Amino acid sequence: MFDTVRDDLRATLDEIRAAGLHKPERVIGTPQSATVNVTSGGRPGEVLNFCANNYLGLADHPEVIAAAHEALDRWGYGMASVRFICGTQEVHKELEGRLSAFLGQEDTILYSSCFDANGGVFETLLGEQDAVISDALNHASIIDGIRLSKARRLRYANRDLADLEARLKEATEGGARRKLIVTDGVFSMDGYVAPLREICDVADRYDAMVMVDDSHAVGFVGPTGRGTPELHGVMDRVDIVTGTLGKALGGASGGYVAARAEIVALLRQRSRPYLFSNTLAPVIAAASLKVLDLLESADDLRVRLGENTALFRRRMTEEGFDVLPGDHAIAPVMIGDASKAGRMAELLLERGVYVIGFSYPVVPQGQARIRVQLSAAHSTADVDRAVDAFVAARAELEA
Repeated sequence: MFDTVRDDLRATLDEIRAAGLHKPERVIGTPQSATVNVTSGGRPGEVLNFCANNYLGLADHPEVIAAAHEALDRWGYGMASVRFICGTQEVHKELEGRLSAFLGQEDTILYSSCFDANGGVFETLLGEQDAVISDALNHASIIDGIRLSKARRLRYANRDLADLEARLKEATEGGARRKLIVTDGVFSMDGYVAPLREICDVADRYDAMVMVDDSHAVGFVGPTGRGTPELHGVMDRVDIVTGTLGKALGGASGGYVAARAEIVALLRQRSRPYLFSNTLAPVIAAASLKVLDLLESADDLRVRLGENTALFRRRMTEEGFDVLPGDHAIAPVMIGDASKAGRMAELLLERGVYVIGFSYPVVPQGQARIRVQLSAAHSTADVDRAVDAFVAARAELEA
């Protein structure tokens, strides 16, 4: 049987390559950092890394690594169980408490990833009498999580408040018992920030709950790094915040739902990814506690990230590149053509700058881009070198 399936799969893979949409994986032989060593899948050797979610440069921070070493000795390697059986340690409860306080929520529940967190919310909270109203550009994990629920699904145009209100009115007139608005805090392909204050205002008018996936914001967005709800002054008005420990907060893995106490309590009883997945490794929980210590004790990393972001955006604009507007550390350089974006990424790698070209189906057809991600670990010289490499790669591509 598989011989037939194999031919079909090979044909599909050939089509992906022919369309210039193949996504190669490059292997690095060093820790995640501002500079990495590529060992296969591209130009070998040391390159500047401008494509990781390591916003605060904490993935190889010495204090975080030391906390992880200590945790291995104290708590062991893994729990080999799920939370409600024998998979909860003191370190897990401590992290949940710290995240709740940091995010201004009543309680927090840990998951093995934010994908699982988003996958476990909707089915638990919403039934066929309810409605979920989702931004059109929400992350794939939100889309998949919504599919698992029996709630009515309504979608509004990206950050379009008039369309959001129209969908809420539709849900209300349709007799929805519960209404949940869900949005990314920062949209990962564009770097655009959701208008949370206005979303909360609309939610209040229609008695709807608000959920934010703040994976690309927590740790560095907002006056003290508490994310987009803090940025917009609505921490007390957002009912559910999901996020990851795998980006700014150390870059390992793991996710969470921070929310009203009753929501978290129900998730502990009925959320399938929580009930049937192994507990977050204790070493990650302990290292994440150290990350929170670092974030709460100083803002130097957030300041440096902001400076690097502003420098890159300013210089690239001066050089005539089409960079989507904003001030987020995600700085998409718009190329348009998928194959051209892939070729430019290759030329940049040859010049010692590691970036990735994004094309369909990750972004819409005709909107291929190179998503540059700044980090506090980058120096000013690193940023300048990246811009210079873009200029040289463009010249070669257009020659």
